Formats: sequence, C-alpha cells, structure tokens
Amino acid sequence: MADSIKIKRYRGDDGHKVVSVRMRDELVEKLDRVSAETNRSRNEIINLLLEAAVDIVEIEE
Repeated sequence: MADSIKIKRYRGDDGHKVVSVRMRDELVEKLDRVSAETNRSRNEIINLLLEAAVDIVEIEE
C-alpha cells in the first residue's frame, strides 16, 4: 500500500477565461439552433463566431 497520495494543485489557468454575457433570448435561441445542427456546444459556437468576427471589426471614429 502507498505511503501517500500525491495530488497536484489546481491552478485554474488553462489559457481560458470565464466571461459572463447578457444576450437577448432570440440570440440564444439562434445559437442553440446552430449548436444543435452542428453537434457542437453553445460555448464552442460562440467562440468560433467571435474568433471570426474579432479579426474583421473596423472601428469608426
């Protein structure tokens, strides 16, 4: 039998951050439809869409 059990500390930093966002019900429903049709999680769909959109944003003065 082992003398001890070693468990590494959970640091909580896996390169991801948790972000809370308020969305209209209609947008959540659209995201859920895309999620269901693609067999991907809502989180994954949101990340894919944001990754695509952030690179094409133009900021107007």
